[in-house]
Amino acid sequence: MISCNVPSENNQQNISLEKEKIKATLIDMWDAIEQGDIDRYASYVHEDFTQFGEYDSVLRSGKAAEIKGIKDWIDSSTAIHTEMRDPKVTIYGNLGYITYYWSDSGSTNGKSFATKGKSTRIFLKEGNKWQCIHGHYTLLSID
Repeated sequence: MISCNVPSENNQQNISLEKEKIKATLIDMWDAIEQGDIDRYASYVHEDFTQFGEYDSVLRSGKAAEIKGIKDWIDSSTAIHTEMRDPKVTIYGNLGYITYYWSDSGSTNGKSFATKGKSTRIFLKEGNKWQCIHGHYTLLSID
């Protein structure tokens, strides 16, 4: 006999809500960057954060390194704006990840930029809060 565990409707609603929370967390991280609010951005970054950035040849590790990098970028930039396309969120217990395409624009050191890429971000839920624990970003084009 084959048995199949079908998630209850209530469980499906909870998973859908958690997926929206992950997406909203990432959008708020971007808004914090756009508003120059490094403390709000930092509140979403896990202590064990790692990343492969668009130009990184090695893994960058630690929340402090991430916050310093973002702060330096904010301090030298204006009109930063990021958009998300085609997000897909998957959750396994207290671990979730989101894949998406992004485009951003702004000016850094007086030079305008507009880029497009694809990304995966991994989030860990501790307590009632999703925190970004890893990011992997692939640059697709520079305008």
